[in-house]
Amino acid sequence: MSAKRHRKQPTGFYIAILFFSVMVFLAVIVPFFPSLDPNQFNPDVSPEAMPPSLDHPFGTDDLGRDVLLRAIFGARISLAVGFVSVGIALIVGAALGFLTGYFGGRFDNVMMRIVDVMMSIPTIFLILILQSSFKPSILNIMLVIGFTSWMGITRLVRAEVMSLKERPFILAVKARGFGSLTILRHIIPHTINPILVTATLGIGNAIMSESVLSFLGMGVQPPNASWGNMLENSLSFMFDAPWMAIIPGLLITLTVLALNYIGDTLRSRLNRSEHHA
Repeated sequence: MSAKRHRKQPTGFYIAILFFSVMVFLAVIVPFFPSLDPNQFNPDVSPEAMPPSLDHPFGTDDLGRDVLLRAIFGARISLAVGFVSVGIALIVGAALGFLTGYFGGRFDNVMMRIVDVMMSIPTIFLILILQSSFKPSILNIMLVIGFTSWMGITRLVRAEVMSLKERPFILAVKARGFGSLTILRHIIPHTINPILVTATLGIGNAIMSESVLSFLGMGVQPPNASWGNMLENSLSFMFDAPWMAIIPGLLITLTVLALNYIGDTLRSRLNRSEHHA
C-alpha cells in the first residue's frame, strides 16, 4: 500500500504545480490586455446576475460584470498579497532566527519571549486590530499580514541554526579561526530547504488571511476585485446566483490546497534526501 501511495504522490504534486502555475500565469499576463476591464459593464447584458453561458463561462455578478474576468483579476491581488507578505515575513523571521540561533544569550531570551507573546495572540484578531487602525489598502494588507507572520519562521530558523552550528563541519570552520560571517555563510545554505517549505505553506495562509479581511470589508475595497470581496458580494445572492460564491470559493480552496500539497510533498522529499545523504 505504501509503495502504491509513493508512486501516486508525484502525480498529485505535478497537478498541484500545474494548477498553481496556471493561476500565476493568468495573474501575470492579464495586465498586458488593457481592453480587459473587470469593472466594465456590458451594455448588452442586463445589470443582474446571469448564469454561466458561452459568452460568460462563469456567469455574471449582480452588476453584469463577468465573474471569470473578475476572478482572474482577483487572483492577481490574492497571489500578490501572498507572495509579498510571505517575503516580508521571511526577511524579518529569517534574520531574527539567524541572529538568535547563532549568538544566543540575552538577545535570544528576550526575542523568544517576544515570539511567545506574539504567538499567544490569535493571528486573525491581531491582523483585524491592526487593519482597523489603518486605511484599507492592498499595501497595508501586505504589510499587516507580513509583520504578523514572522514568528513561526523565526523559531524554525533558530532551531535549525542551533542544530547546525554544533555540526562537525561548522566546528571545523570555527577551529580554523574564521569569523561569524564566514560561519553563517556555511550555515545559511543548509536552512534553505525548511525555509522554502515554510514559505510555500505561508503563501496559502496569507491568501486565506487576505480573503477573510476582504470578506469582512477590511481588505481590498470595491470596485477592485479579490476573491474575498467577491465572496462577500455574493452573500445576498447565494440562492439566486450561487455561481457568484462558488467560483471565488473554489479558487481559494484549490489554490490553498495546491500550495499545501506542494509544501507537504517538498517537506517529505527533502526529509528523505537528508536521511539518505
